[in-house]
Amino acid sequence: MSKIVSIGPAPTSPLAGEEFVPMRDGVRLATDVYLPNGDAEPGDTILIRLPYDKSGAYTFIPLVAQYFMTRGYRVVAQDVRGKFRSEGEALLFVNEAYDGYDTIEWVTRQRWSNGRVAMWGDSYYGYTQWAAVSTQHPALKAIAPRVTGTQLGEPVEHRSNDITRSVEWGVTYLYPLSYFHSQDAYFWELDLDRRPFSAQVEEVLAEIGSRSISYDQWFPRPVHLRRFPAGSPFDARPVPVLQTIGLWDNCAPLSWADVTEIEKRPVWAMNHFLRIEAMDHESFYLGDPADARTEERSEEQLRRQLPRMLDAALEFFEIFVRGNGSASGYPRVTWALAGTDEVRTSASWPPPGTVERALFATSEGQLAAVPETAGTVAIWVHDPADLVPSSVENAFAFLMDQPNEAPLGDRGDVLVFTGDAVEHAVDFVGPVMARARIQSDGPVMDFFVRLLDVAPDGTALRIARGQVQLADASHPTVVEVNLGQLSYRLAPGHRLRAHVSSSDFPEFIPQPGTGEHPWSAIDIRKNRQRLTLGGDEPFMLSLSALEES
Repeated sequence: MSKIVSIGPAPTSPLAGEEFVPMRDGVRLATDVYLPNGDAEPGDTILIRLPYDKSGAYTFIPLVAQYFMTRGYRVVAQDVRGKFRSEGEALLFVNEAYDGYDTIEWVTRQRWSNGRVAMWGDSYYGYTQWAAVSTQHPALKAIAPRVTGTQLGEPVEHRSNDITRSVEWGVTYLYPLSYFHSQDAYFWELDLDRRPFSAQVEEVLAEIGSRSISYDQWFPRPVHLRRFPAGSPFDARPVPVLQTIGLWDNCAPLSWADVTEIEKRPVWAMNHFLRIEAMDHESFYLGDPADARTEERSEEQLRRQLPRMLDAALEFFEIFVRGNGSASGYPRVTWALAGTDEVRTSASWPPPGTVERALFATSEGQLAAVPETAGTVAIWVHDPADLVPSSVENAFAFLMDQPNEAPLGDRGDVLVFTGDAVEHAVDFVGPVMARARIQSDGPVMDFFVRLLDVAPDGTALRIARGQVQLADASHPTVVEVNLGQLSYRLAPGHRLRAHVSSSDFPEFIPQPGTGEHPWSAIDIRKNRQRLTLGGDEPFMLSLSALEES
């Protein structure tokens, strides 16, 4: 077992005063208050509620607060319940709704507050914004969640009547052990070659000397958490929301699921504004120079990053919190066209003027405009002892590495299908879907599809991906795979390529081949996987492209 490293709270920023804000049950949450120039006069407040240490280096909240203060905002940063300096139990998701309400109420009663509150933040501290919305505090005027979703971190639910379901992320069971074990954060390395993975967790918990309630709620028998005791945020009174989604964010499927929910509710849709950026979860961008793509960013690098992280939210708050400017003039959708320096706006997503393009995999390893007449079957072996590796070590920072995925196609357990080089640039925007008829001689089959941009020099950048789990793989079954959304220019001379496999490890927990739970399985078995090409049920990709391209 690797060494366990624990990290406690960093010192409070000298720019802030720390308060302990009482919740309705008496638990006190550690809260840093930043006042521009120490000004105690009433003004607008931006609230940030997070579990990653409000004073720590990872989220650099003191720098964020400084930037917001230059625009005259009071900033309130709070460790969520049970984390770092806050009291109470460290428990994923379930206390954020009413703790958010109580904190907003406290803010409105301070002499430096004018009663108007906005919220900002990424990932879990994007989730805390949606939780606060669900409780409908009247002082909450706008939110700006980035790279998050209302179902963030939810384990895959295994229902007996499911034909297909999602493939479980590896981080699902590790996250409650790292950031939500207790007040401090704990980090350790999972031995990827030693099964069962669950036994390693028990060793870690024994060494720490206490259990993680959040882990025990999810494994071995998941408990359905009551995330929103006041009701779904989408059933609450809508507030203006600027939702930022990263095209390379591994959590983007959760963000797009929220977009779908919002579009079902016309009043919410009227208050929803979407921002699509060519970034990943950790705010690395496709166009970043190599010297900016470092795991430990300096304070100077972080300060240079602040405008692209915060300016859009500040512009949004200026209209919807301060009432300066016209809401009708704010673009409904702002989207970066990756592969270019262009940022465009539109009234909807996908933007008007797209046409669907279908590509079909052939027995010759091509992506063609028409399917083969005869149906053939491609076969590969899923070997749990030799898994297809994930592209990067840190799935949340894919664009820090921007890996060349072409070598994965040299593996015998990866099917490769490549299209022709395009003569003119093609702008792919909107959803990407795959449809496939699959089968396995094992009881459960995971099916992964990666879409790549292959440059003339042979290097390949992943631009979309999706995966699905077939619960009963013994019978041939047609499945649909959501590969997310594209906003990407395929340059002249470049090709599209699809990689098909049955694992993506360690980002996703791999099937042992026996049908046992993959987190607790000990025995493993090879499986032969089958994919139909051509015929009446061909393997196909469906993409949308702008008509002009």
